[in-house]
This record gives sequence, C-alpha cells and structure tokens, in this order.
Amino acid sequence: MAGSKPDQKKQIPVVTYFVIFILGFLTGVGFTVYKTSGTGSSAPAANNQQSTQDDETHKVMLELEAEVTANPDNSQAWKQLGNLYYDHNLPEKAIRAYTKTLELQPGNANILTDLGVMYRRVKQPEKAVESFNKAIQIDPSHEPARFNKGIVLLYDMNKPEEAIAAWEDLLKINPQARAAGGESLQDFINNVKAQAAGK
Repeated sequence: MAGSKPDQKKQIPVVTYFVIFILGFLTGVGFTVYKTSGTGSSAPAANNQQSTQDDETHKVMLELEAEVTANPDNSQAWKQLGNLYYDHNLPEKAIRAYTKTLELQPGNANILTDLGVMYRRVKQPEKAVESFNKAIQIDPSHEPARFNKGIVLLYDMNKPEEAIAAWEDLLKINPQARAAGGESLQDFINNVKAQAAGK
C-alpha cells in the first residue's frame, strides 16, 4: 500500500491538468453565453420536439437573413442573427454578423466578447484576444471578456503568465469571480500556477 502512494502522487498533476484543460475548454466556449437569452434548453427534448425547434430556428434565421439583405443597416437584426449563429455553432457566419453589427453599432463590449469567442472557434486566437481587449477598453469591468481572454491565452496561445495576469485583473474587479464549474477563480488560478510550475 505504501508503495502505491508515490505513483498516485505522480498521477495527480496529470489528472489536474486534464481537469483544467476540460474546464478551460468548456468555460472558454460557454462563459459568454450568459447574455444570449432562451435559445437553448438544458432538458433533453423528444425527437419531434427537437425537430420542431430546429425548423423554427431555421425559419427565424431565414427571416433575419432576408431582413438584413433588404435592410443592411438594421443593427438589431444583424445582432440577433449573430446570436443565432453563435448558439448554433456557425462561427464564420457569426463573425460576419457581429462584424456588421459593430460597424453599425460600435462600442458594444458584449458583441466584441462574443466575436472573440467565435474567433477562438475558428482557431484565430490572436483575433480573439484583440476582440476581448477592445471589449475591456470599452468596459474595463467586463468580466466575461477578461475571463475568456485568459482562456485563449492559456489554452490556445500557451501563455500561462499572461492568462494568469488577465484573471488576476478580473479578481481585482470581482474577488468572488468563479470559473464555469463553480470553482472560485482564485482556486482555478492556483491550479494553473501549480501546473505551470510543474512543467
């Protein structure tokens, strides 16, 4: 039994790293969903109900696409279209819709943050961080932009020190900030620091 302890101890960092990676991936993808309202459901739907929802969503998308074609200056329609694309994992289309929204309605930190998440999904981390930085410049207290910036810096750009700095700046704004799984952001940072020190 005593001989198994060192082996167990050696495996903990690997498990911790795996948990942090999964948490980071899920959090990075999902953290900014806070601002999109009611397009999804946490309960499993029956097949016909899901099909009906998909049909309705597709219909709404077509209507919004027709609206922005007919009225390209309708920033609200572009924003709604971007949110639908975001929610249905159509990042390239979401990027176009959000970019157009920002042309018509500059300075929206929420849209910039969602745009950053979409850039991450298409594997453009530099553009993602640039978008998060713009959101933070507009609204220095914007927590999702700061959190997601750290996620991209750590998991996509392998810059743990910069990621930690982004999260520590967030803690200055909100010392009670939490990661996606409910873990305190401070504990999350401590785990990342321990992992970085172990490399």
